[in-house]
Amino acid sequence: MAILPIRRIAVIGTGTVGASWTALFLAHDLTVLAWDPAPEAATRLREQLRQTLPILRELGLKGEGELHMATTPEVAVQTADFIQENAPETLDLKVSLLGRLDAASSAQALIASSTSALRLSEINTACQHHPERVIVAHPFNPPHLIPLVELTGAPAARQRAAVFYRQLGKYPVCLQREMTGHIANRLSSALWREALYLLQEGVASVADIDAALSQGPGLRWAFLGPFMTYHLGGGEGGIEHYLEHLGESQVRRWANLGEPRWDEDLKQRIREGVAAASHRDIAALAAERDRQLLQLLALKNKA
Repeated sequence: MAILPIRRIAVIGTGTVGASWTALFLAHDLTVLAWDPAPEAATRLREQLRQTLPILRELGLKGEGELHMATTPEVAVQTADFIQENAPETLDLKVSLLGRLDAASSAQALIASSTSALRLSEINTACQHHPERVIVAHPFNPPHLIPLVELTGAPAARQRAAVFYRQLGKYPVCLQREMTGHIANRLSSALWREALYLLQEGVASVADIDAALSQGPGLRWAFLGPFMTYHLGGGEGGIEHYLEHLGESQVRRWANLGEPRWDEDLKQRIREGVAAASHRDIAALAAERDRQLLQLLALKNKA
């Protein structure tokens, strides 16, 4: 059976992540059929699009796809070529919803779940019709700007999704086996755990811990991951030199990494530290983040 081109996208759940996906699809001139159970979902989605679409225009994405709001998830997916599901991280909800989407959609339509921590084998148990086309497609927030999308699923479905996402300017990475938190969230969680430990132990403030990353390794990480970073850290000898001469220093640091105590005192330190460091409301902070992301993406594209 020939695989038809992907032109009609069903976006299931139009909160922060779903609205961001919707903007990206529309900017690529695709038709979006969106559904969300919230009473004010349509109004909220269009307001978010008014903020995000101009940003994508700055990246050269001039498409003006059509947006339609569906009355039920079944109606949204009935004629869709691709389904982007963005429901909350509640296992029972995901299982039930994906089962409904599997039953109501075309057998050729890929179903991609944006889950950030749940495993595919946990969420696809109610998909009795064509479970092989259900995948995890975890983006990094905000999906309309950050290229990364992590894919877990059957190789054929995963490859089809990867081709589609690349056409949208995304950078798909494929997990060879499923893992709670996938790749990027596990790396981020490991880093935040140590940041919380440093805060709890009184080593540094929230502002200085953040600055130690954004003004240091974060600049390298925008272009190189940990393996290539340490490859360069080995100088002319590369990773071989690093493993032989500096590997043991890593082992000593691993042994000294901390385990923060998740208690009310730590939560209060986080609240106070973030309040002291932010100086802006959420909307202004997000706008500044997106402005700087645009500049960084332009630089990466140029490079």
